[in-house]
Amino acid sequence: MHFNRVHIEVTNICGLACSFCPPKLQPTKTMSLSFFEKILIELQPYTRSLAFHVMGDPLTLSNLFEYLQLAGKYGFEVELTTSGYYLEKTPIEVLFHPAVRQLNISLNSYNKNSLNLSFEAYMDGVFVACKNKLEKYPKPFINLRVWNLDDVLSEAKFNKMLFESIENFFDMKINLDAIYKDKIKSLRLASKVLLNFDNYFEWPSLNNTHDSDSTCHALKSHIGILADGTVVPCCLDGEGVINLGNLHDTLLKEVLSSKRAQDMIEGFAQNKAVEALCRKCSYKDRFKTTLPKTSFQKSY
Repeated sequence: MHFNRVHIEVTNICGLACSFCPPKLQPTKTMSLSFFEKILIELQPYTRSLAFHVMGDPLTLSNLFEYLQLAGKYGFEVELTTSGYYLEKTPIEVLFHPAVRQLNISLNSYNKNSLNLSFEAYMDGVFVACKNKLEKYPKPFINLRVWNLDDVLSEAKFNKMLFESIENFFDMKINLDAIYKDKIKSLRLASKVLLNFDNYFEWPSLNNTHDSDSTCHALKSHIGILADGTVVPCCLDGEGVINLGNLHDTLLKEVLSSKRAQDMIEGFAQNKAVEALCRKCSYKDRFKTTLPKTSFQKSY
């Protein structure tokens, strides 16, 4: 089995309370460097790509450089996902450490918080990162994420202000109407600097009224490892509802070969969601396919 990436929640501390995110119920936790290194060793056969994110923001860590050093030591490339609020406080050599392949900045977090930071100051941090990338760091990508699109144009006013700011910095025009109408997924702003678009989505919860079967990329393209060591099948299970095992007391290969994990894999191969949380997740419906009814051979 090989994953496109593994999401490692090096910390579940975000520092914000975005209205589009569910409230964090888990105790505040940062993964120790020694445990992080143990995980890297176990991940060697499964992936070469890590995403330092499930619920927390890795830029809140004062010693993020040390985590990146370890990732680089074991040959991993890293995606950093941040709200953007801590960009100016993060040294450039950390943001663009040699192990960093991609920096994702969630721009729509700005208007979903009530913090004492002006829009101009927030965007200055974003643009300084972009400027440094373009002038000094050709390797990594920057993805500026605008994941707030919906049919009622609820964020059109903020997006207009946001795109005008981006237009001024990159000296280009962005057709906001076309983005909404044609459902454009990304625009190239500069070399390896992209503006990504997506819709709001509902976080999975056992309290959701949604209920459906479908396939999913969980346990196929990725898994998640929470800050406390809990292995989860996907990056949307930030509370560890589907606890497949904990790497403090179980080896990853044993977690992935467990009956619970294998039942999920077999179910998704047949377009079925066997876990209650998966049935309540509407995000998986993006992956709906019509699959022939054939026998399933397990992956292990």
